[in-house]
This record gives sequence, structure tokens and C-alpha cells, in this order.
Amino acid sequence: MQQLSCDVLIIGGGAAGLSLALHLAEKHHITLISKGNLTEGSTYYAQGGIAAVMDPEDSFESHIADTMNAGAGLCDPVVARHTVVHAPEAIKWLIGNGVNFTRESGRAEDGGSYHLTREGGHGHRRILHADDATGQAVESTLQQRVQEHPNITVLEQHNAIDLVTSRKVGLPGHRCLGAYILNRQTNHAVVCRARFTVLATGGASKVYLYTSNPDTATGDGIAMAWRAGCRIANMEFNQFHPTCLYHPQAKSFLITEAMRGEGAKLLLPDGETFMQHFDERAELAPRDIVARAIDHEMKRLGCDSLFLDISHRPAAFITQHFPNIYKQCLAFGYDITQQPIPVVPAAHYTCGGVMTNLDGETDIPGLYAIGETAFTGLHGANRMASNSLLECLVFAKSTAEHIERQENIAAPPKLPDWDESRVTDSDEEVVVTHNWHELRRFMWDYVGIVRTNKRLQRAERRVQLLQREIDEYYGNFRITSDLLELRNLVQVAELIITSAIQRKESRGLHYTLDYPTLDKTKPACNTLLTPTNFIRQS
Repeated sequence: MQQLSCDVLIIGGGAAGLSLALHLAEKHHITLISKGNLTEGSTYYAQGGIAAVMDPEDSFESHIADTMNAGAGLCDPVVARHTVVHAPEAIKWLIGNGVNFTRESGRAEDGGSYHLTREGGHGHRRILHADDATGQAVESTLQQRVQEHPNITVLEQHNAIDLVTSRKVGLPGHRCLGAYILNRQTNHAVVCRARFTVLATGGASKVYLYTSNPDTATGDGIAMAWRAGCRIANMEFNQFHPTCLYHPQAKSFLITEAMRGEGAKLLLPDGETFMQHFDERAELAPRDIVARAIDHEMKRLGCDSLFLDISHRPAAFITQHFPNIYKQCLAFGYDITQQPIPVVPAAHYTCGGVMTNLDGETDIPGLYAIGETAFTGLHGANRMASNSLLECLVFAKSTAEHIERQENIAAPPKLPDWDESRVTDSDEEVVVTHNWHELRRFMWDYVGIVRTNKRLQRAERRVQLLQREIDEYYGNFRITSDLLELRNLVQVAELIITSAIQRKESRGLHYTLDYPTLDKTKPACNTLLTPTNFIRQS
């Protein structure tokens, strides 16, 4: 069977993966795989923007302090400084590649300084954006550059199955050698050998019933790294975006936090404001506070949604700054220039992930993780708005620089092909569908915005049962994309539940009624999970 081979295998086609590919492509042959089309990842749907100090009245120290404050005592100060200090050059790199950020006078071609907006947790206006579709502008621009480059091979509709390590295939040493990959169009698996492998698969918010993320956010990279022997950290910190449009046909259309930054108010069904009762920053409080406040009021009143209102701002201002949101809401019958819109929280971002250093290295030599897949220490217990795309860009650059320094790494030898000789086609696909829905429902009910010991214990029992069923199914039937995603989601769900049970306090995004305050008797610490097959990198 033919084997694929490259210098660098990048699994994931969002901002992190595309940026890394472009940084490396002049000197390396890159294979980049995406399990859907490149535009189906979370980057494409990001609305708000990218945080960077661009205003003379702002400062690195202020951006760092805001990041650390939002992270509730768990941000790594070295990582925060590294990210913030390199933010302006990351922005300049994007601009150099053709990303047109909105300027004060309109679009980039009109000239003028860049328009900076403000979001929750930020003490200054420092969010660069392309109207209210920043992710789309970044993704489409980088995608075009990647597809134009002769040294980059893009394989869309390809799922990573599992990582291949030297230990797994009986070779000496301990190194990642590539990955097994499923071609979703042919439903056949191949192996890709690579000198370096990079996980850039995004987060795992699809583990919840309601999410702002696309269907691709199934925690693939986190689950694969765990199975390969990497440590995972802080999986209990799942960020719920406070404001997604509540409409039966809208699924989970996100309403950017920048709208609150420009004066939008959260309202109860009777039109009263309420955020001032929960935090002095009101609508500009960090996301965890706003999401819990909305959740509390919805449960107190027994209502299906609350409301977000920006109609007090001039209509021309609203349509200029939020053209896509205006258009989408109008399609569902809401004119945001005239009326409030119904909103609910939804799972949005995975703050934990695969442990890495400043160079993106994991515990396994030859394996890197960047973007939402990684736990770098930047976000702590709560990611501050618009630091996520920034992290993708900054760590893509530092990871590329580290890979470029590894000139003496030889190409892996021929690897064993994927073995399908002992499996058959499934005659019970309903098992996958049923388990998928059961998982997302109990994670929402028991491991959501507000948790308790009893809820977590119930979730733990259910996820263990699901794991046994899926492991048996995986061992007996030919793999499919849906089965791979379900297998990964169940693994990530277990990591989230285990992490949440271990944290005996409420901190940042983890709030439990059994321990409603910080544990001030102990120093703040991360939740580290170590697999049984863990071997520390030398």
C-alpha cells in the first residue's frame, strides 16, 4: 500500500495550522490535512477579532495584566508576556499576507488608522477586526496563500485516526513518526510518515449539546495525544460564550462580544438590565461571569432565553460595525437596529489541552500542538476575549522556528499499513448516533456552566459505560468519520469530568455549588492528567 511522506504533517486547517504551514513552506515539504473543507473549522466562524497593543495609550503591561486577571490566577506569566509582546508582529504578518482589518474610516482601501474595539476583560480598546467576520477574513486569506504555495499539499476531507509513535510500531526510541489518516471520500486509511507532526485540530466544544462551534470541534488532537502518551491539563475549564442567538433554525449563531463592547445591554424578559447586580463591569465582565449570570437568571425565571439590545445606537453605526450579524438576525426575523434579540450561552472554547512549552513541543519528541488543541498556560482558568486567534498566530511562529532548528532529524522508515483484515462493516450505525446524542446531553446537564459533585459522579458513570461500548464497536467494525469523532469526544469527555472532579473549588470557568469559592488554603495550581503510558521527554 502506498504511504504518504512529508517533512511536516499538520493536522488541522484553522489559523494555527495554516500559519504554521506558511512559516515553514520555504524550506520544508508540508502535508496539511483537514477533516472537512478548510472553511469548516472554528477560525472561519470567529467574529470578534485579535487582541494586540496597537494604541499608543495602551501597553504590553496592561494587556498582560488583563489576561492574567481573566485567567483567575492560573495564567503562566512567562507565556502571557511572550504572547502579548509578539502580538503586534503577528498582526503585521497577517496584514502583509493580505488580511484587511477594518479602519476608522471604513475598509482598508479607504485609508485611516485601524479601528480598535473593546471586549470583556480588556482595559483598553485593542481588538483589531475585519467588520464582524474576522475569522473569515483570516481563514480565507491564509487558505489562499497556502493553496498557492508549491511546497504545501492540502488534503481536505481527511480524518486523522491516531498518531504513530516508534514505541507503538516496535521501533527503538520514543518519537512521533506520523499518523494514520482516513480518506473520508474513499473510506480507506493510509499512513503518513513525517519528520515532525503538529496537532492543530482545535477544541472540543462539540462534546456539549449547545455550542457556537462547527461540527469539527470534536477534540481529535487532544484525544490522540492522550492515547499516544501526552499529559493533558486544565480540561475542566470550558468556556461558554454568553450570547448565541436563540432561534430553532439558527442552531448556535454566535453574537460577538464586541457588540457588548460597543454598548449593547443584556436584558431580562421585562426589559430590565441585570448585569450590574453580578459585577461592577456589567456587560464588560469576563465571559465566565456573564455566562453564569445569564444561566442564573434563566433558571430563576424559568425562561428559555434572555435578550441583547444594541438598538439604542444609531442604525448606521450598527450596520457598519456588525453587517453580518445584522444580516443573519434579519433573516431570522430580528432587526437589531430596532429590537433586542434572544440569546443563550453555548459551549465555545476549550481552555485546557495538550501540554506544551513555548516552542509548541509536547511530551513526545517530534510531536507539537498549537492553537486551541494546546495547553500553553496563556488562558489559565478563563480565556480572555480575542486572545485565541492571537495564540494561534504567535505559537505557530515559535513552533516553526523550533522545527527549523531541528535539521538533523531523519525521515522515518516505512511504517506498518493500517490493518482492516479483522473488521467488518457495521450493521448497527444507530449505536453511534444514539451514543453521540446521549454524550452531549449528559455533558450539558451534568458538566455545564454550573456543576455539583453529584452531577459529576453521574456523568463519570455514564461516560465509562459509553467508553466500553465504543471501544468494543471500534475493535470490531470498519472505521468511519462519525465513529472516529465519537471515540475522541468520549475520551475528551472523560478528561473533562476527571479534571472537574479533582478541582475542589470554584475558579474561573469551573463553578461548582459544592465548593463555591476559591480554595485560599492552597496555592493556585493546574489540573494535570497523566496517561498510564506516559514517558517524559528527555
